[in-house]
Amino acid sequence: MKKIILTTLFFFSTIFAETIDEDTRYSADCLILKDENSIVCKYIHDRSEEDKEIQVQWIDPDGETSRDRTVLIPAGHGSIYDFRYISGRLPGVWQFKVIDDKREVSTTFEIK
Repeated sequence: MKKIILTTLFFFSTIFAETIDEDTRYSADCLILKDENSIVCKYIHDRSEEDKEIQVQWIDPDGETSRDRTVLIPAGHGSIYDFRYISGRLPGVWQFKVIDDKREVSTTFEIK
């Protein structure tokens, strides 16, 4: 009986794992921590068996790229973080963008 239940659970979990859409496997989000004078952004991606490089960009409200850097994601890692200080940033809506091979993932946040 246990084998049947475990096999059924495994079967359904495998089907569910295949139906997760790409938006949930590759995402970006930013958090503003006023008390720490920081903006922390996170990029989540599928884990890879090899190291890979991604491009991280911070785009200011005027559309200018404030930071553009290449980040190495070690094999087996599922996310990266990047942070900036709030002080000295233009107020308005910012964009945090990651270019991962041919995929672009971005999110926005507002500095008041």
